[in-house]
Amino acid sequence: MIDHAGIAVKDWQKAKAFYDAALAPLGASLLYMVPEEYTGGAKVGGYGRDKPDFWLHEGAEPGPGRHYAFTAASRAEVDAFHAAALAAGGRDNGAPGPRPHYHEHYYGAFAIDPDGNNIEAVCHRPH
Repeated sequence: MIDHAGIAVKDWQKAKAFYDAALAPLGASLLYMVPEEYTGGAKVGGYGRDKPDFWLHEGAEPGPGRHYAFTAASRAEVDAFHAAALAAGGRDNGAPGPRPHYHEHYYGAFAIDPDGNNIEAVCHRPH
């Protein structure tokens, strides 16, 4: 039901470097930058696989505690996402592993991004 979501970031370059690395294992990349004449000079860009689904907005005050989960095609993608997020400066918020309290095949990993958002990659497939 959700078409796209966005978050505010304090430091565009730091956030971009983090999300470039963290989302690459999931097959997502920066697909579109809104021309700055339409944003008042702020950098606004959308990440996705086929279309921009997840947006970064420079300059607005970030709000810690937001949670975003990205779909992974496999458990290996979840593992790679977590490793890439930590290598890019994220903080661990839950190592890759099964989460049977959500459902039988739920496999996820969590990281805190540079602006305090809780991001996750999740695979719903068995093994």
